[in-house]
Amino acid sequence: MCPMNKFGKWLPLSLLISFISIIVVLVFTVDPTTFEIIKEVKTEYLLLAVALHSFSYVIWGARTQLMSNALGHKTKLIRCIEIVTSSTFVAALTPSSVGGEPLRVHLLYKENLPVGRASAVVLGERIMDAILMLTFAPFALYIFRDIMQDSKIDTIFAIGQIFMAVILVLLIYTIWKPEKTKSGMHYIVDKITGLLGKKSEGKHHKLIEQIDHELEQFHESLVTFLKDGRRGLLYGAGCTALFWIVEFTMLPVILLGLNQEPQLLLVYAAQVLLILLIVIPATPGSSGIAELGATTLFSVFVPSSILGIIVVAWRALTFYMNLVVGGIISFKILKDTDIMKKMMK
Repeated sequence: MCPMNKFGKWLPLSLLISFISIIVVLVFTVDPTTFEIIKEVKTEYLLLAVALHSFSYVIWGARTQLMSNALGHKTKLIRCIEIVTSSTFVAALTPSSVGGEPLRVHLLYKENLPVGRASAVVLGERIMDAILMLTFAPFALYIFRDIMQDSKIDTIFAIGQIFMAVILVLLIYTIWKPEKTKSGMHYIVDKITGLLGKKSEGKHHKLIEQIDHELEQFHESLVTFLKDGRRGLLYGAGCTALFWIVEFTMLPVILLGLNQEPQLLLVYAAQVLLILLIVIPATPGSSGIAELGATTLFSVFVPSSILGIIVVAWRALTFYMNLVVGGIISFKILKDTDIMKKMMK
């Protein structure tokens, strides 16, 4: 997990990288035709794209609620929507969006879910996302194979796919071999304790016991999902599919708003590949990678004169809107706790 006190430093870095990337893209794509197209923009489509992204928060919140309920812990939909929305703020500041998961676990714990069960819900969501993307990635690569014949780009996509696969395998191994996972965690704690010296020895056994307890809770929760909470998994899978359909539909709507006819197969395939790029843990919020990756992939079906504008509009929804809305919700629900103060130090 990334240290919370680094988030305040990552925010300006993430924004700086994103701004520079957007300026570079605009410099190389804007021409006189761009301004003519902007004059004829259909605002209602752009508002629809905003509405779609807002609706994705609701779907995500519903997924969290249904999966939590399947473990026997009743949570309110509005609270789950607040939890997932606030996590998008932290996710937008961390590589691979990994910061969002610990915050969701923390907030679910505050809703009386044991940490192990909250972790099972959050990691269960992550597994579903990974399975869906890894399932469609080969088809997306096949669609783009003849269009973008570049070995370097193929390598980058492969790295993203391998990274997602490794995470998925590690999570599955944690479920399949909980005792070996405990042994591995004990080994890591022992090594860290040795590096920190005698001062940490008193906390060593307590930490080991806590890790064992949470791993047992996590494993028991996943077993509960597979045995008694299968309906929750089924609902979660349905919400996952609907969530990504809604998210991926924003780009075609943006294209319609700029009077462009979207090629749906290419548009959806490009976004699957873009997810593979974004999960590579290189920069906070994948800033720079997202903008330049989108420019490369979207150039296949977007005229160069409006390519930069499309990338800006897409990034405004998927990144800047998350920062603004997620930030507002985060301060609302965390204002009375120490966690937000730690984040901004």
